[in-house]
Amino acid sequence: MTLLNETWNGKENKNVSLRNGTLQNLSNSSKTEVIEGWLIDKLSQILAIEPNQIDVSQDFDEFGLDSAEAINLSGELENYLGCRLSPTLLWDYKNIETLAKYLATNFKPVSSEETSVSLETEACQPNEVAEILPENYIFDRFPEYQKLRSQLERVSSLGKGNPFFVPQEKIVNDKTTVNGRELINFATYNYVGMCGDPVVSQAAKDATDLYGTSACASRLISGEKPLHKELEAEIADFIGVEDSIVMVGGHATNVTTIGHLFGKNDLVIYDSLSHNSILQGCFLSGASLVAFPHNDAAALAKILRERRHRYQRVLIAIEGVYSTDGDIADLPQFIALKKRYKAFLMVDEAHSMGTIGNSGRGISEYFGVNPRDVDIWMGTLSKSFASCGGYIAGDRALVEYLKYTAPGFVFSVGMSPPNTAATLAAVRVLKAEPERAVILQARAKLFLELARAKGLKTGMSKDSPVIPIIVGDSLKSIQLSQQLFQRGINVPFMIYPSVPQNEARLRFFVTCNHTEEQIRFTIDTVSEELAKL
Repeated sequence: MTLLNETWNGKENKNVSLRNGTLQNLSNSSKTEVIEGWLIDKLSQILAIEPNQIDVSQDFDEFGLDSAEAINLSGELENYLGCRLSPTLLWDYKNIETLAKYLATNFKPVSSEETSVSLETEACQPNEVAEILPENYIFDRFPEYQKLRSQLERVSSLGKGNPFFVPQEKIVNDKTTVNGRELINFATYNYVGMCGDPVVSQAAKDATDLYGTSACASRLISGEKPLHKELEAEIADFIGVEDSIVMVGGHATNVTTIGHLFGKNDLVIYDSLSHNSILQGCFLSGASLVAFPHNDAAALAKILRERRHRYQRVLIAIEGVYSTDGDIADLPQFIALKKRYKAFLMVDEAHSMGTIGNSGRGISEYFGVNPRDVDIWMGTLSKSFASCGGYIAGDRALVEYLKYTAPGFVFSVGMSPPNTAATLAAVRVLKAEPERAVILQARAKLFLELARAKGLKTGMSKDSPVIPIIVGDSLKSIQLSQQLFQRGINVPFMIYPSVPQNEARLRFFVTCNHTEEQIRFTIDTVSEELAKL
């Protein structure tokens, strides 16, 4: 403890020692001793025990620190060393001994200019505070916000005001109402007409009467309702796996699941056109990341062949139907690769569940594969199932582990009773009425065939209700969307960065309730308006 007392003797001496380079000038073994001593001292204060009771080889988990204490300890250590550290250090290194050795070998203080704010905040003079730029503490000065405002003004100037957040005044299906005006609607993914279905709506009303509008707690504690287990069993049965778990948001389902199941010793390989929620989950996980060219199984095989042996767990993440282009993943090839290289396969079925397969059971039914050959099924409840939330389905062990440990589930309120009941009713209606999926597929096929017959560019779309009309030019895409609106057709545009440069488009979502007449009128109108541009 001698070196500790020389180096760490309160806040003032800490800053002096860092400025004088005390730790920098020590040998690695001495640095290790100093840092171990600092950690022992800090832990003894937090745990209210004597320093000699702390064993440097004891796992941090065994000290019983809560997450806030662990993060705060990392922050204090960052200040002490004068270098940037991860807030998850106490999870990344198992005990004081291994953490101290790592830091002694790798710590590198930042410059005095960089540490002046973080290390001397309490001693700052007024002129030092004044040097902080407004963009670092005022929201409307954020460069990112200024860029957003510029983009919105540019889009508004191209047409008739801001085209975003336009209120839809009634149930949206094949038609929508905007400012009292009815339009043919291709901007909703109410694919099989469950939103507004009397059976689904009544189920939500009944659940509200019985349970209220909220679960009012995490399901782990006291937010569990009988409906939750019924729904999870129904989803698992519909897909053909052992169990499922439902969460309150589709985007959050991907983020918390990927972020929780995989870590720094793992690899996630994802399709280059994967949804933002998959990417955010990857970033959260801390795993190594590699994107493979869209739907290219050969490229994926090469990555696995070269890299699989370097990692503990490997996840392959793909989608059933891709939400921007409307094409379908070649599932059998990905299953073969995941088996060969002993990896996990995750399929996001946000846009394929309810829409493809003979009875709408998704991509496994579409290809006729065993759904248990996929490790992690993910889907949203806001599309074919007319509700809000997401699910993970697979084997019982996966679901049980997530229910007790996934942060986005454990620390979140349970799915609301009306949303749960609406989803449950929608799944059961689709089971009883698979013809909804069949009609949807026929309508989507008609739309695609007519569009191609007119020479419209529909990209990679195939056998799905997601059909882009690729215009190329961003300005023309915005103008086309607005001209169609004037002619009674509601369809949104997609421009860079949502899609690559020169691939701006309109994206049409077809539903089972669209009529052949609506589709024929729409294709004719798109062709006419596009010719004018």
